[in-house]
Amino acid sequence: MGIKKKLVVLSGAGISAESGLKTFRDSDGLWEGYNVYEVATPRGFNANPQLVLDFYNMRRKDVAFAVPNDAHKGLAALQQYFDVTIITQNIDDLHERAGSTNVVHLHGEIFKMRSVLNVDTIYDIRGDIELGDKAPDGGQLRPHIVWFEEQVPMLETAIDIVMMADIFVVVGTSLQVYPAAGLVNYAPKDIPIYIIDKKIPHISIQSRITNIEMGAVEGVKKLTNYILD
Repeated sequence: MGIKKKLVVLSGAGISAESGLKTFRDSDGLWEGYNVYEVATPRGFNANPQLVLDFYNMRRKDVAFAVPNDAHKGLAALQQYFDVTIITQNIDDLHERAGSTNVVHLHGEIFKMRSVLNVDTIYDIRGDIELGDKAPDGGQLRPHIVWFEEQVPMLETAIDIVMMADIFVVVGTSLQVYPAAGLVNYAPKDIPIYIIDKKIPHISIQSRITNIEMGAVEGVKKLTNYILD
């Protein structure tokens, strides 16, 4: 068997939604009933850290109870045929639990935390983070989540990965959240691009895109048929 083609997948909230995980995109800037700017910005954390910690403690429980769906599993199964890298905007670990071995998290991970004083030292967390829980450097611990108005540290890594793709797939994202939405523009000009979503977002490079207008589970099945045909 020759060298496997590089299949790069950008996944978003739509793939996790089919495992029952909601996001703020579901209803006009509300995430589980909260204003996103109160729970997903540094300003919100500084104003009410207890609210933000409680919010992510609940999200951590939600993710722990969720299970990977057939879209997550279908992408993991493609590792048999391709060199697959998942670049995900999601903070859950459902890709990993489905069996994907090469996952880049653009917006952080719900099961990790860090000090407010240090962005580079990351700790695992399965339970709750409480106000007063300190890192060894003395800083309050916070979720290892990239909030709005914060830099996306994994963006350059993601750009490099997309630039090397032989096939690029977008699944379950509205391509509205930047800078992640701009990754599609770094795909090589001559490769096939597949977009899976219930509502296909507009992209300027439509000519070489195959649109699969359906949910993630059914869409990944169709994608598999396309690229293994």
